Formats: sequence, C-alpha cells, structure tokens
Amino acid sequence: MDRTQGQAEPVEQPATAPASPATASAAAGPAAASTPAPVARIVTLTAGDFTLTVNPVDGSEIEPRRPGTGGTDPAKRDAADRSARDAAARPPALPGPAAPAPPLLAREEERERLVRLLGRGRSVRLTGPAGSGRSALLDAVAADCTGLAPDGVIRLSGYGHQQAGELLHALYAAVYEASAERPERTQLLARVRDIGAIVLLDDLEMGGSALDELLRATPECAYLLAATPDTRAPSDDSHLEEVFLGGLGRADCVELLEAGTGRPLTEEETAWAGDLRFASEGLPLRFVQAAALLRQRDERNQSSAEDDDDEPGVFEERPRDAAFVALPTLSEGAAPAELLASRVSESARAALRIACALGGEMPHHAHLPALVGDTHADAAVAELLGCGLLTPVGTRYRLAAGVARQLEEAGFSDTAAEEARTAARHYAWWTGHASVTPERVASEADAVLAALAGADVVAAVLLARTAAPAFAASRHWEAWERVLRSGAEAARKAGEVAEQAYFHHELGVLALCEGRLDRARAELEASIGLKGALADKRGTVAGRRALALVTDREKAGVEVSPPLRLEPPVAAASGTASGTASEAVTTAVPAVSKTAPTTPVARVTPVAAVAPVVPVIGRAEAPTTLSEVFEEAFPLDPKPAVAAPVVPAPVRAAEPRRKPVLLAAAGALTVVVLGTVVSLAMTGSDPETPAGGVGPAVSSTPTAGTSGGAGSVPGTGGNDPAPDPGTTVADASEPAAPEPGLSPDPNQSPRTPSRKPSSTQPSRTPSSTGPTGTSSNPVPTPTVTEPTTPPVLTPTPTPTSTTPANPSATA
Repeated sequence: MDRTQGQAEPVEQPATAPASPATASAAAGPAAASTPAPVARIVTLTAGDFTLTVNPVDGSEIEPRRPGTGGTDPAKRDAADRSARDAAARPPALPGPAAPAPPLLAREEERERLVRLLGRGRSVRLTGPAGSGRSALLDAVAADCTGLAPDGVIRLSGYGHQQAGELLHALYAAVYEASAERPERTQLLARVRDIGAIVLLDDLEMGGSALDELLRATPECAYLLAATPDTRAPSDDSHLEEVFLGGLGRADCVELLEAGTGRPLTEEETAWAGDLRFASEGLPLRFVQAAALLRQRDERNQSSAEDDDDEPGVFEERPRDAAFVALPTLSEGAAPAELLASRVSESARAALRIACALGGEMPHHAHLPALVGDTHADAAVAELLGCGLLTPVGTRYRLAAGVARQLEEAGFSDTAAEEARTAARHYAWWTGHASVTPERVASEADAVLAALAGADVVAAVLLARTAAPAFAASRHWEAWERVLRSGAEAARKAGEVAEQAYFHHELGVLALCEGRLDRARAELEASIGLKGALADKRGTVAGRRALALVTDREKAGVEVSPPLRLEPPVAAASGTASGTASEAVTTAVPAVSKTAPTTPVARVTPVAAVAPVVPVIGRAEAPTTLSEVFEEAFPLDPKPAVAAPVVPAPVRAAEPRRKPVLLAAAGALTVVVLGTVVSLAMTGSDPETPAGGVGPAVSSTPTAGTSGGAGSVPGTGGNDPAPDPGTTVADASEPAAPEPGLSPDPNQSPRTPSRKPSSTQPSRTPSSTGPTGTSSNPVPTPTVTEPTTPPVLTPTPTPTSTTPANPSATA
C-alpha cells in the first residue's frame, strides 16, 4: 500500500513488493539483511559495449564491458510468459465490482477485414477520430489473431513517441528475456529483425520517415496502427492498407444507450438520442457519456423500484417528494464533462482536479488516497471510467478526448499549481522508496513527468533526483533523459550546484551509451567543472573516467594522422634491382662543348620511385596517454636537429633553368644594340676626321714617312712595340698634339675621350682600324668575356665596316 495522509508514520513493506532480477542479485549474499535501503537500488546494466552501474547516491558509473560478459543473444519468451506480460501491460484492475464493458457494435466488417489482412502479413493503418472505438476494436482483433504469428500478439502504446527508437526497444523487451540489457542500435536492429509477431500499436503519433524506419527495422512483423486523422500520414513507399473507422448509425446509437442504462429508452429519450447522434457524428464515446447522464438522471429522479418500495425514514436526508430532473440539453449531451463532474463524488472531483493539473494524466488509483486525502479515493477511477471521462492508454488512464478542455472551462484548473506541487512531493517520496521497483516507476512515467513540469523548482529538483535512477534502471531512457534535462534546469534556477553537476554527469553518461560523443563530452566537461568548484574529488574522478572513455571512442572512430615527412629517394640501381617501378626525373648535368666552357643542360635520368611517407615521431605507434603526448610536445631533453631531407628534382626541372639563360641572352643582345647605337653616333658626328686626328676609339695605321715621327702616339697601334724602360707614356686623357703638315679644323674642337664605365670589362686585345675603315690586323683575335651567367667562349672576327667591334659577348 502507498502512504496515505491519514497515517502518522507511513511504513512500506519491502517484502510484499516484487524485486527486479538486478535488485535481487545486488541484495543477495550474507550481508543482504544489513544492506542499507539506497544500496539495494543499485542496478548494473549492459549497454552495448559498456557496463553501466546506476547508483542513486553518487551517480552512475560506466566502464568498458569485460570480455566474455554479455556477448550471448538472449532467448525469446514462450507463450505463457508472453501472456503474463500482456496482462501486465493492460490497465490495472480497479477496486470494486467490475463494470460491464460497452459492446462493440457495427464493427464486424472492419474486424474481419483487419484479421484477414494481418493473417496475410500485411500492415494496416486504422484511422478514426478520437472516441470512435479504436481501442475496443484492437482488443477484439487481438483476440482473433492469437496463434497466427510465431511470436504471438504484442500490444504497444505509441502515445508520446515521435521516434521509432523507444518503440523498437519496447518491442525487443516484449519478445526477448533480457531484463538487464539495453542493446546498442546495431544489436537492436539485428535482433528485432528476427521477430515475427502481430504488433497492435495504439495511439500512434508518428508518421513519415519515422514510421518507415519502424517498418523497415521489423520486416517479419505485421502492424495494426491505430491513429487519428490529424496524425502525420505515412510515406508513399510504406505500402500500408488504410481502414477508416466512422461513427455509428441511429439504431446502433440507441442500442448502445440501452446497454449503458440497462433499460429500454422512452420515446423522448429515443428522439434525444437521434439528435445527439446528428450532433456528435455517431461517436461511441459520446453515447457512453450520454448513458452515464441518463443513469445519473434516474438516480436523481428516484425511479428505481427498490426506492419506490422503501418508505423514507425520519432520519433520511432525502426529501419525500422527489424533484424531477429533465433530459439534458443537446449542448450538454455534446459536451457533458461539466455536468457529469458535478454529479460524481467529491473524491472523484478531486481526482479530476489532479488530472487537470497533470495535463490529463490520471495517477494510479493506489496514489489517490495520498493525493486526495481520502482512504476510499481509489474507487474514484472506476467511477470516472464508467462515466466515460477516462480512457485507457497502455498501462494507465487519462482524460478522454475533449474532457480536459471542458473541465478547464468549468474551473477545475484553478488550483493546478497547488495540485502539481502536491503530486511532485508525493512522487518524490514514492520513487525514492526502496520497495518500489524500477518497472513500477516506469509504468507511472507520464504522471511523474507531468508533475515534474508543473512543480516549483525545489520540488522539481527533489523529484528528478529520485526518479532519474529508477528510469535508468528500468531501461526507459527516453523518460530518463527528459527527467535529467528538467532537473538540470530546475537546479540551475534553484542554485543547487551539486545537483546540477549530478544531472550533467548523468546526461553525459547517457549520451556516451547512445554513441553521441560530442554531447557526452560537453555534458561531462560541464559536470567536471562544477564538481571541481565544489571540491568533489570522488565525483571529479568518476567524470574523468567517463571522459576518458569518450576520448577512446573518438580515437577508435576517427584516426588522427601523424605529422608527415618525405624520405630521400634511393639510388636508381637499387630501385631497378629490387624490381620497383622507376620514374623519369629531369636533372641538370653538365654538357661539354668544343668552343665554349661547360654549360649545364637538362638530361633525363631514371631514378627510383619516391619513398613512402613515414611519421616524424620516432616511435612505433602514436601516443595513447596524456603523459606521452606532453613528452612528445615538450621534451625534457632537447632533441637533436633533424637534417633537412634531400628532395629530388621535380620532373620539369629544366624550365626554371631555361629562364635565367634566356634572360642572360636578352641582356647580352641589349648591350650589343646599345654599343652599336653609341658607335654610330660617334662616327656620324665627325665624318671627315683626318688620318692623324685625335680619336678616342680609332687609331690610324702608320705610313712609312710617319711611322717613327713625333706625331705618332705609341700604344695605339696593334703592332707597336712596348715602350722602353724609363720613357714616359702620354696620358690618354690629355689632348694629343696634331700631326705636322695638317692644319686643324677651326670649327671642330679637340675631343676628350670619356671614361664611362661599361657593364662588361673591356677586351684585352682590342682591334684597331685605320682611317679607311680597314683593320690593321686581319687575323681574327678571340675575345674573352666574363658574363655574370653562364660563361660562353665565342670567336669574334674583326668587322670590315667602319663600325668598331663591340667587345660585348653575343648570345
């Protein structure tokens, strides 16, 4: 029994509550009797390649799975086990006498068609508006399909699921016996592919690609998907059969009313039922509620036979003259929630207020005595279910379609904040109790999450702290993640740094188990930072261990390439001898010429293939620990400098060499042109220079009468003897005296040769020309030049024109 408000000291009996296999194994042993209550909730799970230990006190711990553990495939459940699990998955039995179920009317054709399609292995989508009787039709189809599939009939609820992941895990848990394992995605897809069952999925809320993923993952299953018209449609490639479920006819509506009231209808009530059928489009839910209105009217009108026979007593509060209650109006029949709620018991009305505060979720009837404050409040669920205000959803109940909106308009949500706070504090006590199994907490997940969303920050932190380990141990990880995120936000608003660090650590562990490494790293680093600020050494160590697993996963998934370098190529002979393919590489080698010095030319020589790329680090494998990384980056002893590798010449090495040669040739040609222009200018300005005239670049050939005269200038002829020792040679910069017998031109001033520096050195033996333009030495004299780029030895003959020879080299 759960705690009630009337008990002074609520005590739970741990022996009466069933224990999970993981809890039983943890509590087994000699010290099981003295084990504290929180330690008994420690559960060890296998999540993919990890072993997860859920510890509600210090936080979850994760480590790599040991070799030889958890590697075998689990066995499938037998027929008896599946039947027991299906019964446990149905809504709980309510206290008191069982109310008769409404009959299934006018659905024989749809029922036969669905059974026929599912027997052929076809998947069907059953579409109908809320209140059309989809759940009742699924119950009938499930009874007809028993024994058609090897793995039987499996009932699932799609309420609140927008992705296929949790539904696949629920299907896996319904077929396989794996109470302490949550497989990773690859293992999950491999195992559910072998499931051959008829799956009845009620309250479907997903479509499109998510529904396609569910159908592709289980090709051996036939699905019956019950959804409303506003649910997202499946894709065109899903190949689903469509069956639409409409309203009831007039006669069926009257029959349903008579079954609900237990008597035939009057003419007035029959006419009222016809009008209600037109207003509600014949939805069965509206006539279940209308039957409840007629029963309440009969009770108020005291129309039962036993009331007529009994004489009212003196102490009875009932008046002797019964007041007549008329039929409800058509608007009250179309929206009967307010009228029905006004005629139920006070405990039922209090339960409706709690359901409105929890977003339509009705807590388990065992929690109502503690939440309402009445020891008999557990009977309120059966009363509300008979009125048509509640509808079954999986293993729980919630307000029927449209009831929550009608009750909010009637003022039932005015105390929603107080009701949510009360529910959150109650669930915080209940989920943290040692006698409550994680599976029981998971069945109440929607009510717990609704209470967490509506509570204040203090109650939200307390509830999230106690409920999160239970959701993790029950393998309901979608609810686990939602609780952790809500708890982290509430802890941040409340300023609870320690609780905030706990929630971030759990989120990091969850992300690591699901393979989201980036998210895991972010959450774990936030948790380590918060625990470091709190000086929580133990929590910091646990966070760093989990973060090390994230790093290992990243290294295993993406290998980081080390720094690279190129080794020098081996010799050509060794490459040929080893049989390796060689490449033709152009290298510069000297070529010998007979008339010029050696000039480098390009020659193609075969060399071996380029050596493979090797890492710079001189270790056999990449560093794996943080110390090795720091030792490599910041060594204690300075490393010797690595010699620069010899890079082989590229294939097109001749083109860079050709460019300087062309530039040198162009420069030499420019010098020749400039020298020619200067010589022409000097000769053209003095065309009638006498034979003995003074010229800086022209020397006249001596004749017989003047060879030893005083007017001859020694050193200007090509065959002049060297001057005797002791004689003084006239300076070339001084003007020479005119020859005797020649009168100087009065219009021409004596010229002074300039010593303008040239880019090239003057020729060692310049050629001399006479006044007639003929050379004084007809024998060609080789001229040696000293260019800046490649040296060329070129024979230069003496020109026969009047232009003096240019001492520059030709290209």
